[in-house]
Amino acid sequence: MLRHLTTVIVLGLATVTFVAGPAAAQPSRCADCHFANPSAPAGEHLADWDRSPHGRNAIGCESCHRGDASTFESFQAHQGILNSINPASPVAHANLPRTCGGCHIGPFVAFQESRHFELLESGETAAPSCSTCHGTVAGQLPSPKGLLNYCSSCHGPDEIAPRANRAAEGQLLLEGMRDVRAMLNEANSLIERIDDADRRQQAEYDWEQAEVPLIEAANAGHAFVFDNLRERLDTARTRAEALLQRLANP
Repeated sequence: MLRHLTTVIVLGLATVTFVAGPAAAQPSRCADCHFANPSAPAGEHLADWDRSPHGRNAIGCESCHRGDASTFESFQAHQGILNSINPASPVAHANLPRTCGGCHIGPFVAFQESRHFELLESGETAAPSCSTCHGTVAGQLPSPKGLLNYCSSCHGPDEIAPRANRAAEGQLLLEGMRDVRAMLNEANSLIERIDDADRRQQAEYDWEQAEVPLIEAANAGHAFVFDNLRERLDTARTRAEALLQRLANP
């Protein structure tokens, strides 16, 4: 459907913006060379990339690590690449939000409003960054239980950070977002079966109107503003439920 080319896709708390689909993707020379060389370092990292949305859409290694992807000559290809422990590296823990934000603009803008970003900017090495929830390269979505575990390391009973109930609250909200996303996926499959052009166009519009607040909820999640997240999620749920009801009873 047309909306899939124009809509920011939201899954859980993460948003992924695809400028071009897989058909337009080009192979990654960096990955090809590393796959061809069994002794190349970080084999699991490479495999994670290959299984990820980044790999499926040929977002090559140079997009995050720099280097020269136009050559297979090792010395030239690795020019400008810095180890992640180097504070100047674009994939250093504190620099990840800006690196990831080059593509994931909405989440990055929202994350800059959070206390976590403020801590990163102050030099707090234990502060959460993109990889805390999404992995170093896999672009994975945290499970509700996984999110509870991540958040509890600070917002837990020992209260290294304030608000011990924060982790459980985040888990419930993420579960709610996954439920609404499942409802929209179900609605999408029903819309694809509609033969009448006018009814199908209206249903597609209604689907988009249900997804917009879910996108906004995801951004509020990246800012860790849970009140806004909850309000937007409730709106998305109401619209998704109404859409399913209309689709089931035409």
